[in-house]
Amino acid sequence: MKMEEVLSKLYQVVKQRKEEMPENSYTAELFRRGEDRILQKVGEEAVETILALKSEDKQKGIYETADLLYHLIVALVNRGITLDEVAQELKRRMR
Repeated sequence: MKMEEVLSKLYQVVKQRKEEMPENSYTAELFRRGEDRILQKVGEEAVETILALKSEDKQKGIYETADLLYHLIVALVNRGITLDEVAQELKRRMR
């Protein structure tokens, strides 16, 4: 599966968790705890990603990058920002 497909699918799953708020869902728990907790996790994962990439351990870099992308998507869903909107901004910057 290509990255675009993975991120799109993940976005939809996160959005569904926000709508349904299942009991045993880490994602739903983040939404229950609110924006401050979600953004705190984005910050924590950003730092962990930086440290992993500095360590030159490729697998750790991949793992932490995945965590960061997941938490970033949670934050985007929480704010109602779509991946298409982010993609449009990136396209605009490539001109």
